[in-house]
Amino acid sequence: MSFLEEMIYEVRTNGAINNDFLSRFAKGDISGEEFKRFATEFYHFSRHFPLVLCSLLINTPNEDEAANLTKILVSELGDGDPNKRHELLYRDFLRSLNIEPREIIYKPMLDMTRAWIETQLSLYSGEDHYAGLGASFGLENMAIPMWDQLISGLEKYKEKWFHNMDLTYFTFHRELENQHEDAMRDTLSSYEGNVLIQESFRNGAKKVLDAEKKFWLGLMD
Repeated sequence: MSFLEEMIYEVRTNGAINNDFLSRFAKGDISGEEFKRFATEFYHFSRHFPLVLCSLLINTPNEDEAANLTKILVSELGDGDPNKRHELLYRDFLRSLNIEPREIIYKPMLDMTRAWIETQLSLYSGEDHYAGLGASFGLENMAIPMWDQLISGLEKYKEKWFHNMDLTYFTFHRELENQHEDAMRDTLSSYEGNVLIQESFRNGAKKVLDAEKKFWLGLMD
């Protein structure tokens, strides 16, 4: 098994995407309070992610790696169309639930949300650049299974609770995710055979995904 195959397996079997909350969410089994907690806390991730990604980009000495990270960042910011900026699409989602985004921005994050975002920032901006790349690989390669579970549940909650729910943020993100995966897999392929860098890469992915697992479980009643 190649290092790329090992990393994909480790990411796809991590509790960040295999946990009780996402499983229940996909089935339409979470409570109204859990749903509201998800909607508000995940927004903190959405609005902070461009900052997180920038902190890795500005510390990236390799120009090919920087190009891949830039593709993801530009995508997050709407690929030149301000109306498709991902955080703006999330605001549309919130407003379709009758939640005002401004209220969340000034509301303190829950502890597990803050810990997840701070873990991202620490890894992406840390001295061990390869751990930051590993964290980015982890987040981008767990995303498709995550979006699939979220969209499955959101379609059920739209039918059950919020008939005007705007799912564009989630469906649009899902459509782009293969590009993000490819960008990070291309980056990883440069280090096939370098054991020391691979260890940093693996540790970074595990740390950020373990923090994400705690985030999801922290949303439960």
